Amino acid sequence: MAVKIRLRRMGYKKHPFYRVIVADSRSPRDGRFIEEIGTYDPNQEPSIVKIDADAAKKWLNNGAQPTDTVAKLFKQAGIEK
Repeated sequence: MAVKIRLRRMGYKKHPFYRVIVADSRSPRDGRFIEEIGTYDPNQEPSIVKIDADAAKKWLNNGAQPTDTVAKLFKQAGIEK
């Protein structure tokens, strides 16, 4: 089972809000997930990123692969493997 750390789209039309989740790579974007570890709101200026660093590090150490966008958010939040 490949585990990914990715974004789940929330919010309403033209006003996206994302949750950073840990999910099986085969599950759909807004489908089943294992754990929610943060949020990302690109509508604010500057955009707001809140991530549970301990949970993120735990999943990265267990082999979860972040998507490109989530990797950038982690870098912005100062989270590294």
